[in-house]
Amino acid sequence: MITLMLCLPMAISAQDNTWEQPKAQTQQNPDQKYLAGAVPVVDGKVAFTTTISAPGKSSQQIFDIMLEQLTKLAKEEGQYENSRVNLQDTEKMLLAGNYQEQLVFKRQPLSFDYTRLMYTLMVECSDGEAKVTMTRIHYLYEEEREPQNLIAEEWITDQYGLTKKGNKLARISGKFRRKTIDRKDYLFELFNNALTK
Repeated sequence: MITLMLCLPMAISAQDNTWEQPKAQTQQNPDQKYLAGAVPVVDGKVAFTTTISAPGKSSQQIFDIMLEQLTKLAKEEGQYENSRVNLQDTEKMLLAGNYQEQLVFKRQPLSFDYTRLMYTLMVECSDGEAKVTMTRIHYLYEEEREPQNLIAEEWITDQYGLTKKGNKLARISGKFRRKTIDRKDYLFELFNNALTK
């Protein structure tokens, strides 16, 4: 009887170790979050959209918070003087701002690779939530040498921003796709934190 009781904890321990064995490491593609579907196209236009829930806040409170955030964004380091909030509709509870900013790909002592990123942020405020859309995205690349005007619809969509197999970012346009998605993620998180604090 005593021998049985002493063996029982060891049996349980052995079973636990079986469940706790590390899972086989799978090689994950570092570009995974930027692949197919990461750049949504709505009615032919690239448009990133998120709905931020803000329980207990009125549409006016949300409007005021988002106006403050959009105004601060226009004055951030890296923004050009053209960045501004240009729509404040308190009847329809709509806000919109146009932004131009430096999107840096690589900064080294003898090499500075960047583009001017231009986009519009639109915010629809209602009781308890805000719908934020980033759209009208385009780029001015190599503006100090041979300026290239590039529009998101013909540059960072799945068709243009990925390789033919769709498993990697395209060699040149892929860096625009990656950095634009990263910037969108940062902005949406910034607005989410402002509305939910």
